[in-house]
Amino acid sequence: MLSKRVIPCLDVRDGKLTKGIKFKGNVDIGDPVETARIYYEQGADEIVFYDITASHEGRGIMLKVVEKVASQIFIPFSVGGGISSVKDMRNVLLAGAEKISINSAAVKNPSLISEGAEAFGSQCIVVGMDVLKVPVSKKIPSGYEVVIHGGRKPMGIDALWWAKEVERLGAGEICLNSIDADGTKNGYELNITSLIAENVRIPVIASGGAGHPQHMVDAVTKGKASAALIASIVHYGEWTIPNIKKYMQDKGVKVRIVW
Repeated sequence: MLSKRVIPCLDVRDGKLTKGIKFKGNVDIGDPVETARIYYEQGADEIVFYDITASHEGRGIMLKVVEKVASQIFIPFSVGGGISSVKDMRNVLLAGAEKISINSAAVKNPSLISEGAEAFGSQCIVVGMDVLKVPVSKKIPSGYEVVIHGGRKPMGIDALWWAKEVERLGAGEICLNSIDADGTKNGYELNITSLIAENVRIPVIASGGAGHPQHMVDAVTKGKASAALIASIVHYGEWTIPNIKKYMQDKGVKVRIVW
């Protein structure tokens, strides 16, 4: 059985680590480079870095920040935000990232997924999905709609359909973020997490809502996720990564222990 991964997420705005609730009210809370180094030293399995306003502002990723973060950590490092071409992907990989995360750009140009997978391998391509719970309809039969541009633009696309499509196009992983749960610390949205995880063959990362290690246990057991993305729970010092992993291990979840 593969170990379940614990992945801190660093949302960055104007070069600073930031955090909001349900994609709103973001406040700056620290330095992303220093924070990434601390999480690496604590035993994070991977780190995800999102430039949260790049797509909305129509600009490229901040490569200097990527280079600085990559110089401090020696675990897989995924970067997203403002990546809209294979050239952008190449630049991010050359700056030190191991994986590319595409979200809004993939929805607007699905061929970007297959182009990236062909150029760099599926293992490098992570498709981020921001989803919002909506009434079940003929157009949205799962009851979860894909939203882009940092939660600003609903797309009328069913989340389950899109998950299957990104797998077909060559994505190696899905990072599924519930806008409803994001930053609330009330737990992941397990319904859509398990629905997608059970219907695709690629790993699914649960994202949005972690406030206690039990939520991570639920994400990888009830939610069938391969990994749990975390932010507020560690950013504000409520739990450390070693404590989270010890809790998960005590609950019978296989995790990578580094101490």
